Amino acid sequence: MKAPVKRVEKPWGYELIFAATKDYVGKILHIKKGHKLSLQYHRVKEETIYISQGEMLFVFEEDGGIMQEITLKQGDAHHIPTGKKHRMIAIEDCDVFEVSTPHLEDVVRLEDSYGRS
Repeated sequence: MKAPVKRVEKPWGYELIFAATKDYVGKILHIKKGHKLSLQYHRVKEETIYISQGEMLFVFEEDGGIMQEITLKQGDAHHIPTGKKHRMIAIEDCDVFEVSTPHLEDVVRLEDSYGRS
């Protein structure tokens, strides 16, 4: 069965939602070079990202509340547990596959470069 793909424009690029069920969601995030997603966390949502193309600075909260920064490149993956702060910053154009629980509206923004609350 052919699945519809939904494109959602974002100030940092766009996302393509290619799977959305009651159990999981699959997306491709296209983040333009020099742009960044909000510093955020999720109350319920859990996700894992895979860098299909490009390079990013990934900022994330470790256990104990310590914030870390690492570079993720093509072929790298990272799990983001529920409740952990995180942010993606594109060093070059990035395509990021994201698989998550289906809680798409579960975003708590702590800081945003585009004035979103």
